[in-house]
Amino acid sequence: MSAGAALAALTGIASSEAAECPRKDALGTSRILSVDATTAPRVGLKSFPQTLELADHEVVLTFDDGPHPPTTSKVLVALAQECVRATFFLIGLHASEHPDMVKRIAREGHSIGHHTFSHPFMARIPFDKAKSEIDRGIAAVELALHGTSTTTPATPFFRFPYFEATPAELDLLQSRGIVVFGADLWASDWNEMTPEQEMKLVTERLAAAGKGIILFHDPKARTAAIMPAFLRYLRENRYRVVHVVPAGASQKSADAH
Repeated sequence: MSAGAALAALTGIASSEAAECPRKDALGTSRILSVDATTAPRVGLKSFPQTLELADHEVVLTFDDGPHPPTTSKVLVALAQECVRATFFLIGLHASEHPDMVKRIAREGHSIGHHTFSHPFMARIPFDKAKSEIDRGIAAVELALHGTSTTTPATPFFRFPYFEATPAELDLLQSRGIVVFGADLWASDWNEMTPEQEMKLVTERLAAAGKGIILFHDPKARTAAIMPAFLRYLRENRYRVVHVVPAGASQKSADAH
């Protein structure tokens, strides 16, 4: 059994998404990985000692700071073309401004995580204000997505802006069963560069790392511009995309079918 097959067996989940893809030559989504805060409270080697259980050449695609319809829509089209599922960490303020885009991201099968309400430096503000940022952000996304304002997220995934957190904030999220995502590598797409420069940077970093959670920002035009070529690069270099979901979500999805 290959390492990838062994990991898939461990999760007990097989992905049907690739099989349902109308394009036989598409990259596809190789498997679904169920993530639980009890076993993986904090993941991403750029911030934490632990990351997701990924085999060589397996990647998890994540996007921060949306939704931003002009560019998020282009990213969604690129992902759909390759039958790939990703995770979007949404800012609550943006979600409240663009609820239809939030619903579209979910409708197209992607996971929706949380990224505070207004994207502050969380380690530089009082704990009560930080907690409010977390709760307001979750509530705004849940309202846009499900029509109900709640601080209990349907998908308990969270990423700190700038990867900046205090121990108390991390403990708070862990106590609430919310997985904190860092990243294993990123495209540095917050820096001014051409799409060509971003493509070169992220592919070189991925080639060096061999696998991992990759961070992009869907509001960045340069990232939207490279996404078709980046997904093509993954396909041509035999990378496999893993879609992360909360523990129990995959079984619920299977039961629904």
